[in-house]
Amino acid sequence: MSTAIDRPKPGKPETDETEAHRAATGTPGFLRSRLGGLPRAFWVLFAGTLVNRLGTMVEPFIGIYLTQARGMSLTAAGLVMTTFGVGSLLSQPVAGWAADHFGRRATLTGGMVATAATMLALGYTTSVPGIVAAMLVLGVVVDAYRPASQALVADLVSAEERPRAYGLLFWAVNLGFSIAMVTGGWLAQSGFTVLFWVDAVTCLIFGLLVWRAIPETRPVREEDRPGRFTDVLSDRLMVAFVLINLAFTFVYLQAYSTLPLAMTGQGLPPGAYGVAMAVNGLLIVVVQPVTNGWLARRDPSRALAAGIAVVGAGLALTAIATSTAGYAMTVAVWTLGEVLTAGLAGSIVASLAPAHLRGRYSGLYGLSWSAGGLLAPLAGTRLLAVGPAVLWLLVGGLGLLAAAGQLALGPAIRRRAAR
Repeated sequence: MSTAIDRPKPGKPETDETEAHRAATGTPGFLRSRLGGLPRAFWVLFAGTLVNRLGTMVEPFIGIYLTQARGMSLTAAGLVMTTFGVGSLLSQPVAGWAADHFGRRATLTGGMVATAATMLALGYTTSVPGIVAAMLVLGVVVDAYRPASQALVADLVSAEERPRAYGLLFWAVNLGFSIAMVTGGWLAQSGFTVLFWVDAVTCLIFGLLVWRAIPETRPVREEDRPGRFTDVLSDRLMVAFVLINLAFTFVYLQAYSTLPLAMTGQGLPPGAYGVAMAVNGLLIVVVQPVTNGWLARRDPSRALAAGIAVVGAGLALTAIATSTAGYAMTVAVWTLGEVLTAGLAGSIVASLAPAHLRGRYSGLYGLSWSAGGLLAPLAGTRLLAVGPAVLWLLVGGLGLLAAAGQLALGPAIRRRAAR
């Protein structure tokens, strides 16, 4: 299905909405089904996201699977997992283009079906070339739903409600993932095959929910040609925002790459990292729903800058932590910053993007996370080798710089949103 392009008729104003989009967001029948100020289709997306995250059991344990079940060395497993990162770099721009070209529903459902098939292929493949190929494909498809999901929310939800909607999705992801970490570790004791099946089945459930219960919302652009990815790259404000987010992801993802290494390097047992990170999941599940409505009434750029600064400050405090309790306290600090950022970046991207380019804009934003996922461990481990204080103080300083950059972009973002 290609992007439909209609020439404007005389006396007829241009529109960027499809009939399905109007049906999903503006008809009286649909309005009657709204729950809590958000449309029913959003709650379907919310439920599917929660189910999908409840089944996210393969990614957290993939390193253990490769070394224990497939007998790979640590070096070989690291190289295999790098192919996953390469695939994720390709994933977001391609999925963003597909969301604009083929539609949000088709892209999200297709990505979930492809992920389910790849999960099962990876779970039953024993050859090294097969595992490498499956990991590369998995990197491409596993998060292909994100640009489509982000664009769906922008299509379905008013600008005033978007921070709350994106925040709710953030909460669903963290709640589901927290439960999946516990149940996945328990199920892995009886074999890894069941993890691949659970992950595959929950992906299929998510895709089926979207296909059956969410109408297509892809806007139609009534111009001579559809938008291109170069249109996104020529938007200097969006590119600047993405670069700032790349700096933030580099800071934030140290918590998942170098933090466990820093803790074990001080002689703490591996379980200490799990105890400290449990604070992160607990605070998000408890605090984020309480603050979601309040954050929705704040200026997104200022609130996002505050959150980035708190994350940077919290990670900088890691330089003085020496015990499990001390690390847990620093986790609590930067988690509060993470809660402040929840949903705001997606809302800003939606306000910057023309309706017909929402998928591509979300794809470029997602690319900053994929790139950060590759850069954080590569540079972070080298800084940690120089000294833990060097790593954490530089990370904290970069967080403050990113926050200042976000504040500087604020006026331009507000002007764009007002238009």
